[in-house]
Amino acid sequence: MKLGYFPLQWKTAAVIPTLKPGKDPTRADSFRPIAPLSILGKVAEEIILKRLYSHVNELNLIIPEQHGFRPDLSTSHQLLRGVEAIKSGFRKKKSTGAVFLDIQKAFDRVWREGLIYKLIKYDFLIKLISSYLTDRNFSVRINSTYSSHRPTEARVAQGTLIPPSF
Repeated sequence: MKLGYFPLQWKTAAVIPTLKPGKDPTRADSFRPIAPLSILGKVAEEIILKRLYSHVNELNLIIPEQHGFRPDLSTSHQLLRGVEAIKSGFRKKKSTGAVFLDIQKAFDRVWREGLIYKLIKYDFLIKLISSYLTDRNFSVRINSTYSSHRPTEARVAQGTLIPPSF
């Protein structure tokens, strides 16, 4: 990790197409590509994630209202805050509005180079995270059969620990 290098073997994924709930299994877009990494890759991700959280918390880069993908907080906590706000407004005879945003295929739309640029701005773990995000490859696994390896495009892997934190 001191070298800022994430080994290629650790970022090679066997993508497992997983059917989305209630979707048509005969359509390719009905499947979510889950891409788990090797055990060593996951251990390295845990270490990187702890360092990343430490740095992000020291610099107060995440607003306190963000609960998803943060230690000891969850989106359930935010849901409870929303319910409390609605109850409070109801008791005060005030209207309460809410906006919910779900970005379709968010992991597929991450601009890696832009993300790396943002990380450079904050100057932490940049070499390691850049190495983690680039030169990734995958094969597709269906039952016990694997396809040949292919390079990934401008995406981050779903099923890994670090990308949701970005």
